[in-house]
Amino acid sequence: MARIACYLLGLSVILYLLRSLLRLFAPAWGESLGGWVSFLVFLAAVLYSVLAFRWLKKRLLWRLRNRLIVTYVFIGVIPAVLLVAMALITLYGLSGQFAVFVVTSEIDSRLHSMEAVNGAVSNELAARIEKGNTPASESLAGLRKRDATWRRKQMCAWYGDQLLPLCDESTGHDLNLPAFVKEDLGEITLDHNALYLRVVTLFPVGSKTLTVVASEPFDKEFVGKIAADLGEITLSATRLSPEGAASQQDIGAGKTGVSSGEYQPGIVNRENGTAFDLLPNFTVGAVPPAAGSLDREVTFFAPLSVLDWTNGKQTAAGAVMQVRTRPSVLYGRLFAALGEFVRGVEYILFGVLILFGIIELIALIIGTRMTRTVTGAVANLYEATKHVDQGDFSHRIPVKSRDQLSELALSFNSMTGSIQKLIQEQKEKQRLEGELAIAQEVQAQLFPRQVSDLGSLEVYGFCRPARTVSGDYYDFVSAGSDKLILAVGDISGKGISAALLMATIHSAVRAYSMEKLPQMREPLAVGAGSGGRIMAAWPEGAEISPAALLGLLNHQLYESTPIEKYATLFLGIYEGRSRRLTYSNGGHLPPILIGADGSIRRLESGGTVVGLFDNVDYDEDSVQMKPGEVFVAYSDGVTEPENDFGEMGEGRLIDLVRSNRQLPLPQISQIVTTAVDDWIGDQEQPDDVTLVLARAR
Repeated sequence: MARIACYLLGLSVILYLLRSLLRLFAPAWGESLGGWVSFLVFLAAVLYSVLAFRWLKKRLLWRLRNRLIVTYVFIGVIPAVLLVAMALITLYGLSGQFAVFVVTSEIDSRLHSMEAVNGAVSNELAARIEKGNTPASESLAGLRKRDATWRRKQMCAWYGDQLLPLCDESTGHDLNLPAFVKEDLGEITLDHNALYLRVVTLFPVGSKTLTVVASEPFDKEFVGKIAADLGEITLSATRLSPEGAASQQDIGAGKTGVSSGEYQPGIVNRENGTAFDLLPNFTVGAVPPAAGSLDREVTFFAPLSVLDWTNGKQTAAGAVMQVRTRPSVLYGRLFAALGEFVRGVEYILFGVLILFGIIELIALIIGTRMTRTVTGAVANLYEATKHVDQGDFSHRIPVKSRDQLSELALSFNSMTGSIQKLIQEQKEKQRLEGELAIAQEVQAQLFPRQVSDLGSLEVYGFCRPARTVSGDYYDFVSAGSDKLILAVGDISGKGISAALLMATIHSAVRAYSMEKLPQMREPLAVGAGSGGRIMAAWPEGAEISPAALLGLLNHQLYESTPIEKYATLFLGIYEGRSRRLTYSNGGHLPPILIGADGSIRRLESGGTVVGLFDNVDYDEDSVQMKPGEVFVAYSDGVTEPENDFGEMGEGRLIDLVRSNRQLPLPQISQIVTTAVDDWIGDQEQPDDVTLVLARAR
């Protein structure tokens, strides 16, 4: 649907551009495409509306709580709010419109009254003119004597262009006859920056036209009579701005009849080329007191059309009348003639309101009863989640029904039971991981952290466990100022058991490799056979050899470990002065000596693994290390990792060391371990990786 909507919108844009282009060359074709553009835009809008509704529904109605809230709002709240809002808006609008109607009807009534008087005066003047008498109006004089309001009015008449002796200039300013007056009119007019109710009546007499103009000031006195029984009325009338009538300098000089203190620019209304300023003129009347708590004040605005007497141009909002009153006053005037019928209507409306409230209450009760099971299940789930949040996984939700919510409760109970078991297992796992972390720290202390190279030999060792702890072993033990013992081994198995056996070998090698061993007074503690012969060959203070040390370690491991536990171990003693390496290999992968010229020598003399058989003899041998020759000892974790091409192999290790033999030993170690990692790839490291390097100087 989204794709279709985008396609339709894009097609409508293309057609719109084509239509704009065709309108330049073929207008008829361009206009014919307008309907298609509108149709496609409408279809796209409908599709986008459906998509927006789906998105909103998904966002708002996904949770059960939101659905219930939306349901209750649509059932009970929105209709009531809409009805109340509609009623209040209607009452306010009717009140305001009625207030405006009262004002405008008073103005219209006064204009109609003036039109009637104008008609009578016109007939009287026409009769005198036709008889050849002096054109005077006795009825007008009588009105001015009897009616006090006519003393404020001014009336003038023209026969053709001749002003008849009817005007009384003492009642106001000069009343002229503008050229635009060609027909009868009755309007609020703006003349000399003042508002007037002005009526013009045209009466043909012979070959000329009799024009009678009646004018009354639209001032505070007139508006005050309207506001007497209504409320407070504020009139904001327009005056010609300096731009439309006179300059500011003319106003300041008093040439326009408006003082500079009176003139204050307000809302500018520009119509038909004339500029007006909307100015607050006066406020009359007072807001009546409230008849009750619901009798709120009503404020409404009524724009009044004003005619410019100088040019005949109409201004739609030439004056604005603000009416402030109360509904009780308005409805009192509206229903004054209905009497008790109004009270009956009030009772009927009050009864409808009560009935509406009862219906709403019943609807809410029914909705609450229908959703009680849902909300109850949600409440139980909420309480259960609070128990779970506090770590109480033994809490269970009571199930009393057979529906989908009860199945949900059963599923929750099953989940909490499973979580309780998983947490117990996790705690045990964390305890084991903590112990392994401690073992890893202890084992890290066993590896040599700081090695003092001899003058003729530099050494470097590296070990990376496949698991938390390692079963591989290497060590550099100083046996004097010019001797260094090199040890490299691999324990059978992995994990904690291998690490413990590695620690045993580490401590035994360091204990047995002292320069001067005390004489063994109890050969039986070590055993007979070769072990006895080895110790019998040690006089007090004699130095131990690699083969003898392997024999001691073999007997100790054989006696103190299970039969399936054993180790491979290479031991070598390097003498710095002679650059001679005396060694014995107990089943370990033969270390390699790579000469400066790339030649290879393997150190294979020794015997079987350590700890698997008792009474084992180990051979030893010695080699002279040449300057620049590199000693390489490693575990099977370096050469035995496999991938799709097979094992990495000893050959690749030799090639790597040989091609980089001039580099520092740590850098050579880094190159080898990186090659091992690349060979393994994304697979898990299968075994511990241990590499020991030494180079003669």
